Amino acid sequence: MTEAANNPFFGKYKTPFETAPFDRIKTEHYEPAFEEGIKQLKEEVDAIANNPQPATFENTIVALERSGELLNRVSGVFFNVLSADATDDMMEISQRISPKLSESNNYIYLNEKLFARVKAVYDKRDELRLSLEEAKLLEETYKSFQSSGATLNAEDKETYRKLSTELSILNLQFDQNALKDENRYELLLTDEKDLAGLPESAREAAAYLAKEKGKEGWLFNLSAPSYVPFLRYSDRRDLREKMYREYMSVGNKGDEYDNKENIRKIVNIRLQIANLLGYKNYAEYELSHKMAKTPENVYKLLNQLLEAYKPVAINEFNAVQGFARGMEQKNIDIMPWDWNYYSEKLKDIEFNVNDEMTRPYFQLDSVKKGVFGLATQLYGITFKENPKIPVYNKEVQAYEVYDADGKFLSILYTDFFPRDGKQSGAWMNSIASQYKDAKGKDHRPQIIIVMNFTRPTDTKPSLLTFSEVETLLHEFGHALHGMFASGTYASLSGTSVYQDFVELPSQIMENWLTEKEYLDQIARHYETGEKIPAELVQKLIDASNFNCGYLCCRQLSFGFLDMAWHTIEKPFDGDVVAFEKKAWAPTIIVPDVEGALMSSQFGHIFSGGYAAGYYGYKWAEVLEADAFSVFKEKGIFNKDVAKSFHDNILTKGGTEDPAVLYKRFRGQEPTIDALLKRNGIK
Repeated sequence: MTEAANNPFFGKYKTPFETAPFDRIKTEHYEPAFEEGIKQLKEEVDAIANNPQPATFENTIVALERSGELLNRVSGVFFNVLSADATDDMMEISQRISPKLSESNNYIYLNEKLFARVKAVYDKRDELRLSLEEAKLLEETYKSFQSSGATLNAEDKETYRKLSTELSILNLQFDQNALKDENRYELLLTDEKDLAGLPESAREAAAYLAKEKGKEGWLFNLSAPSYVPFLRYSDRRDLREKMYREYMSVGNKGDEYDNKENIRKIVNIRLQIANLLGYKNYAEYELSHKMAKTPENVYKLLNQLLEAYKPVAINEFNAVQGFARGMEQKNIDIMPWDWNYYSEKLKDIEFNVNDEMTRPYFQLDSVKKGVFGLATQLYGITFKENPKIPVYNKEVQAYEVYDADGKFLSILYTDFFPRDGKQSGAWMNSIASQYKDAKGKDHRPQIIIVMNFTRPTDTKPSLLTFSEVETLLHEFGHALHGMFASGTYASLSGTSVYQDFVELPSQIMENWLTEKEYLDQIARHYETGEKIPAELVQKLIDASNFNCGYLCCRQLSFGFLDMAWHTIEKPFDGDVVAFEKKAWAPTIIVPDVEGALMSSQFGHIFSGGYAAGYYGYKWAEVLEADAFSVFKEKGIFNKDVAKSFHDNILTKGGTEDPAVLYKRFRGQEPTIDALLKRNGIK
């Protein structure tokens, strides 16, 4: 058999629902598939560009939209596995393939003949009688060429080509440095006295981790399920400080994984690209294609929220500081490694609720059923696990998802636990996007949600914290947005929307977790099956705004930092640490620490597509608080409100302007009032 015949990426997948044949895909299959996919894409692009027929919407815009099928197929698999289950070999492949992918992108957008045809169609758009979706595809296609250098002269195009290729390599290098640096740190404790304050769940998880690594004692690392409870509960202030400093020095140790020079190069290349395309800074360039439109509008929102929340945050800090001094009977100054520790103790006293009290009621399996059940209640969809669908890791589960009318809707993969080779954090992505082909067949999406939850141990199942359940609801909201996609074109389908709109469907889902009606359904004791007690539910609700000022300022700090890096108007060659401190100084509540650096591990903005877009979390929070107020008013399981949200937001993808879609659902423009009311600020 030929090499192509052995490669599962070539030809039709013979799997349930044409899902990726992970059981047959080997590392050596990726590169040949990428090479062939790039070759086919270039041939398709050449055919469109050299078509002797006059340019039309179908033979140019739609033809371009439908090109690159093999490349999309292999990319959808490779990059998802690279994030969730990477090996050194895959990382090496990514470094070799990244510049080739960047070059193939440039082959499209810097192709003069192709752009001439796109422009010819765009220039007569008013005569074409296009549907709303077709008009949006034409507009987005033209803008993509514009923002990718199509209007540049030959010399500037060559400059753009080099810069974009270099940038793609740097983004990847940043990501892999942070992952490798984070993964190499371990804190092994062998004396039980060093575990003082840590709850049984954290001790068990650490013992299990040590055992997995063939070590005696209790092992902690910088993954969220290990790091977060350690900072929150450990009585050992010196060890909390040690863990914090390690966490805040990822990518900042002056060694082979140091990211500071990568940061300088990334922001300077982005500035060059923006200048080349006629913008003063990279934020202007990026925001031209978002709801916010301009840096001024972003800063207006950030400052508006800072003005409302900072006084609250300062009062919260003073309360925690005073509590800590009273508790310790000395003049202790709260430092970043103290904040969660004393905050948790104060919250426990004020509301008599903490993660360890609620954790037994949030067993992962029952939480998952409850999250799926919420989608059933709101939208009528159902989930059926299918163990015959191949997965890339034995811990991954695959589900068939069916719509309210029983029609197949999507495949959903879930991947819940941390492991070596998996990036930290949580995310949703598409392995395959939804679209309709030339014959009208609806190709349904394949969606993945990835978490880093507390693992089950030898004695207990996976028991989640309240915030981990919130994270699952968040990513599941993104998944709904992807699964409900019903467009014609993949580039406008599902979560392919403006970045400051994409967090609306995810963040709105978090609201149900502080609703008694829903908590009664989702939270049951993992041993007894008893419902979470009503008084505990009330405590969770009462405590939901605890330190909301501080949490808002923390989110704003990331937004200000992101905007500072991307509003520079001169090349940056300065001190990365000093720049960061100045950028987020207005938002800082707990004292900054010498040597701590967030930027060097801030993957969202330096490798994850959120450059000049991190503010979008707060932008979307304003939208979702406003949107959820309709559910609050009419009932949190109200079918009519859910249908309106489904029809106007979840199914539409990027087929229309998000401001129009939102107003159609809400009936009015959003305001920050609902958010301020929800947080008790107003």
